[in-house]
Amino acid sequence: MTLSLCVLLWARPGLEDELSAYEDRVLALMRDHGGELLNRARRDGSGDGPSEIQFLRFSSQEGVDSYLADPRRTELAAERDRIVERTDTMPVTFLRQ
Repeated sequence: MTLSLCVLLWARPGLEDELSAYEDRVLALMRDHGGELLNRARRDGSGDGPSEIQFLRFSSQEGVDSYLADPRRTELAAERDRIVERTDTMPVTFLRQ
């Protein structure tokens, strides 16, 4: 069973580029845990909303859990806390593939 997720990320004010750079680093670890980045978008700056939106797919919940616990990712926790103001993650079902 695959698990598809939508992740909404809000950068702290003025740190949008740093958010993208941080995400470049940690998203590269997903493949080691059965994960795949399906799509990623950045808000165009108008209106309110998340700074970045991601669609991810993992082969299992265990893959998600091992990705979140990956020491290469967790050692960046202080950097993440400095850059990311808020994260919302929700399981999703794609209506069209």
